[in-house]
Amino acid sequence: MITREFPPESGGISYYVFNLSKKLLARGHKVTVMTRGSAGKYTKEVINGIDVYKISFFPFYPLHIWIHGVFVNSLFKSLEPRFDLVHLHSPLPPPIKTQLPTITTVHTSMKIDSKYHEIIDFFSFAEKTQSMLIYPPIEKKLFSISDSITSVSQSVAKELSNYGIESHKITVIGNAVNEKEFVPICNVMPSEKYVLYTGVLRARKGLFDMLECAEHVCEVYPDVKLIVCGTGPFSRNLRERVRIKKLEKHVMLLGYVKRNKLVELYQNATVHVVPSHYEGMPTVLLEAMSCGLPVVATDVGGSSEVISNGVNGFLVPPRSPKEMAEVVLRLLANNDLRAKIGGNARKTIVRSHTWDKVADNMIKCYENVLDAK
Repeated sequence: MITREFPPESGGISYYVFNLSKKLLARGHKVTVMTRGSAGKYTKEVINGIDVYKISFFPFYPLHIWIHGVFVNSLFKSLEPRFDLVHLHSPLPPPIKTQLPTITTVHTSMKIDSKYHEIIDFFSFAEKTQSMLIYPPIEKKLFSISDSITSVSQSVAKELSNYGIESHKITVIGNAVNEKEFVPICNVMPSEKYVLYTGVLRARKGLFDMLECAEHVCEVYPDVKLIVCGTGPFSRNLRERVRIKKLEKHVMLLGYVKRNKLVELYQNATVHVVPSHYEGMPTVLLEAMSCGLPVVATDVGGSSEVISNGVNGFLVPPRSPKEMAEVVLRLLANNDLRAKIGGNARKTIVRSHTWDKVADNMIKCYENVLDAK
């Protein structure tokens, strides 16, 4: 497998690769992961039984992917006889030169994702420019060398029509969560109520909408806090907006939170919000639902494929903080409703969004590609 980050530190893609790899190992397969390293020579280590090569990476934007690709292809060529197939995780892995069966899993379509990049400073301007002009040709190259293309949601599969790929030619594998790690706590009533946001801090995550939602909620429940977990390029802007709105007493920005603490925050939260303007299939949504936490999410991307409105969560239109606040307030006021929605959310995860399910789907895809060769 080739991915931009491993082991998991920040994004959902690296957790996807990690959890899928562990399931493949448990079923008797060998897994090697190639990922970005430092500017020096590549290094190799074994992480949970996975051979991990961290390959030279130079942050010379916007040429970083091509430069990294030279080193990846050089090492790959020497290791290629060991492998049966190649599995790339997009966005932003380098294309590989190989005759082996090749699968690309699309977690996010950069053509669509880039439309939601808001320009707030020079960094965000450069990022948007790269996403719109430089990344799509790399994606197109990845797709051209792939024997099979998979996606994490139906919505991402449909987006690939922008590359001339018909959705029926894409296998939707789905996304998952470790349902044995993210578990509800039973018969425990948290001492205080709080609304939780987890995820990368980017403008397209709807963070300003989230703060406006918090304003409405705090007018009714002054003691309820909004807890925000995560880091990202929007951190400074979010902190400044909290100050401007005088929400310092109501909003807690925790930054990066370790895994065990994150699970605890999910378990004790009252409501989880996903206010995004764009999503593929948000891992944080699945994590919250797995913990039996009622979720209020915007009706975008894969969120609407998981949530049945009013049954196992709630959907509101994007950029509608007042509507989100109304649903949050309804949940804060009704213990029975929270328990019902949270219980159904947990059942949804156990039924359809475990790593065993994803591994089953992916292995079938592997077998089909190998048989075709």
